[in-house]
Amino acid sequence: MPQRRRSRRIAALARWALVGAGLLSLAGCDIPGLGPDPRELARSAEAQAIGGACRFAMRGLEDCYTLNPKAAKAQIFAGWKEMDQYMRENKVEAVPSVLTQTRKPAARSDEADEDEAPARSGARSRG
Repeated sequence: MPQRRRSRRIAALARWALVGAGLLSLAGCDIPGLGPDPRELARSAEAQAIGGACRFAMRGLEDCYTLNPKAAKAQIFAGWKEMDQYMRENKVEAVPSVLTQTRKPAARSDEADEDEAPARSGARSRG
């Protein structure tokens, strides 16, 4: 009887050792589907590109965050910082953004007065 228990115990230990060795051998493998999500990597790269573009366009970080609310702020900052370092090392001049320089034409007050004048005169004549 004791011999049987001992052989069962040895067999159980051997099974666990075999399972452990199998797990250790798989630890170094790249199993498809278990790595980072490619969509998340693409979003991260896009946010870094946005940050770099903002720096090149002479935009501040706060403006960049406001213009791109869905992008990760940490990645935008990383791209902005990386572009800033690159521009300083290579003495690259920033190009002002065209988007921030365009303004809406202000409505002329002459047109507004002309539109309101007939409405007022008509109200007086009825009364």
